[in-house]
Amino acid sequence: MTPDTTPPEGELNKLIDEQLELAAARIPAVKPAVVHPSPVDHDERQAAHATLEDVLLGNAVPTPEMLEELAALEAAPELSEKELARQALADGGADADPSTPE
Repeated sequence: MTPDTTPPEGELNKLIDEQLELAAARIPAVKPAVVHPSPVDHDERQAAHATLEDVLLGNAVPTPEMLEELAALEAAPELSEKELARQALADGGADADPSTPE
C-alpha cells in the first residue's frame, strides 16, 4: 500500500483481525490423538544412560549393569608398574605414533 492508500491505524487493525478470523475458520479442528500420536505410531526417544558422575552426585540411580561393571573393576587385580609401563609404550596415543607413547 502506498502512503495515500494506507488505511488509518484502526482500519488496518480491523482488516488484520478480519483476515485472521477468515484464516482461522479455514483451519480444520484437530483431535488430540492426531496431534500427538501414540508410541505405536513412532519411536519414543529413550532417556540418556546415567553416568557415574550422575550417580555419585545423587542425580540418578545406578543401573544393574553399572553395578556389575563396578564390581568387576573392584575385583580386578592391580597392575604392576612394569605392566603399566608396557601398556603405555604399546599405545601410540592420540596421534597413533608409537615413537611418542602416552
